[in-house]
Amino acid sequence: MVGYATMGTNDLDRSVEFYETLLGPHGCKQIFNTGRLVMFGKEMGDGMFAICQPFNQEPATPGNGTMVAFSMSSKESVDQIYAKALELGAADEGAAGDRAPGFYAGYFRDLDGNKFCAFHMG
Repeated sequence: MVGYATMGTNDLDRSVEFYETLLGPHGCKQIFNTGRLVMFGKEMGDGMFAICQPFNQEPATPGNGTMVAFSMSSKESVDQIYAKALELGAADEGAAGDRAPGFYAGYFRDLDGNKFCAFHMG
């Protein structure tokens, strides 16, 4: 139902490097780049994620209660992306593990403080 999610950044180059390294092993790449907004995904129109410098030219800040969740193909993929995020400098918001029957997830905050979940259902 959701076409894409966008998070703000105060350092686009640093964020691009972070997300290329984090999402690349899971089949995602840059699929759109305006110089102010960079979109990642497997192909246009299919579960995309973007980072951008805010249009209003104010500093990017993380939203309280805002989170983007990346659907992963397995529990092992959740473990891998969670560990890679921390290795790249992300902050731990909850180690990967079982959260509820059939829901396995790990939580982290990116370099700008935005909150993410990597999860697998099943």
